[in-house]
Amino acid sequence: MASKIRVGLMGYGFSTKCFHLPYMLPNPDLEVYAFLQRKDAPQDTKEQGLHCTIDYPQAKHYRTADDFFGDKNIDLVCVCTAVASHAEYAEKALKAGKHVVVEKPFTQSVEEADRLIKVAKESGKILTVFQNRRYDSDFRTLKKLVDAKAFGQVTDFENHYDTDNPPWLRPNPNPGPGDGMLFGLGTHSIDQTLLLFGNPKSIWATTRALKEGSKSNDTFIVQLQYDGDQSDLLVTVRTTIISPVPMHKMPKYIIRGRSGAFFKTGEDPQVDHFYGGIKVTDDEKFGVEPENFHGYLSTTESSPMGKHDGSWKSERGSYRDYYVDVVRAIRGEAQVAVLPEESRNGLRVIELAVESARTGRTVEFTP
Repeated sequence: MASKIRVGLMGYGFSTKCFHLPYMLPNPDLEVYAFLQRKDAPQDTKEQGLHCTIDYPQAKHYRTADDFFGDKNIDLVCVCTAVASHAEYAEKALKAGKHVVVEKPFTQSVEEADRLIKVAKESGKILTVFQNRRYDSDFRTLKKLVDAKAFGQVTDFENHYDTDNPPWLRPNPNPGPGDGMLFGLGTHSIDQTLLLFGNPKSIWATTRALKEGSKSNDTFIVQLQYDGDQSDLLVTVRTTIISPVPMHKMPKYIIRGRSGAFFKTGEDPQVDHFYGGIKVTDDEKFGVEPENFHGYLSTTESSPMGKHDGSWKSERGSYRDYYVDVVRAIRGEAQVAVLPEESRNGLRVIELAVESARTGRTVEFTP
């Protein structure tokens, strides 16, 4: 039996505790080995969720990056810190001989991403990005339909990631590099779109700041136009923070083609299931969408799926599979599921969308 892959996590905030640890812990091939948390271990509290030493007393606790990277027993580093430090920490991890998972957004710029990709190739280590929304229930359903060519030639696709005045969104009067919803929720929906249809020919975008007192983009529309065999395709990626409708009515995907269409609402249930106490290992419940979240599929006789008119059951979502794929890549059993070049191209779309919104022009996609 192969030895376990020892994981070191950088940061002990929401991302680490909600999106990484719950899906690592059930994996028999991974060992939660160490944390970098600058805060010193508390002396007089046992309250969980505040410090790694309370929740994971068996793991090593480091307070400085140098000490953390100096631990030769760490095999895989998960960079779950602020985006401004992603490039620095990922590069140090690679140069220290570690495999690396980077939270999204990958980096603050394409320039940083290109440098990391170069360092990863020189190091011979795995570099990948935590594009967990590829493992959402709704996206898995959509991708399965697209891969089956259920819609024939696709002509229109809308990818929504909306939210209604979320409490975690604070006014940002002085946005810096990597700030705003384009680098936040947009990182998810743009990654999904490029996975389905590849890089576009051109980009047009508009952005707004609807949060009172904020100058950071929190609402946007990005339109992607394609060429070649997809010259009839128009993609719209959009997010708004003003959407006062129930979640099961919140628009998610609208896709139309010459042989069919699919309309999907709601959002993947894994976060709600985790906080609702459903065990990640409960395959019958965890990540399974309720029926009122199922999409509507309409296909014609010309579709490879034949004629269909009605509800379409969603695939099960599983962030746990992300780390199954990471293990397989580290052990040389499969290609990296999320290539860093793919996340790099998503950043390029974001950078060009920012340029388009600033200038009011349609810009060509140049790698």
